[in-house]
Amino acid sequence: MGLIVFLIIGLVAGWLAQLIMKGRGAGLIVNLVVGVVGAFVGGHLFGFLGISLHGFIGSVITATVGAIVLLLILGVLRKA
Repeated sequence: MGLIVFLIIGLVAGWLAQLIMKGRGAGLIVNLVVGVVGAFVGGHLFGFLGISLHGFIGSVITATVGAIVLLLILGVLRKA
């Protein structure tokens, strides 16, 4: 997968995660960065669990799950 496609998937995932978390986001720019980082986290998490999703939609789902996990962690750290 090309770098540009990877970044687009991460950006879409960050946006979707912000919509799903409803108010738990940290702003658009941070959520977009979290989406890109979430793509890495989601890939490792799904690999650890033995889940394999393929194609563009599978990549977006994986990255979105990773972004949601990161937004949850950010929310806990902000309250601490």
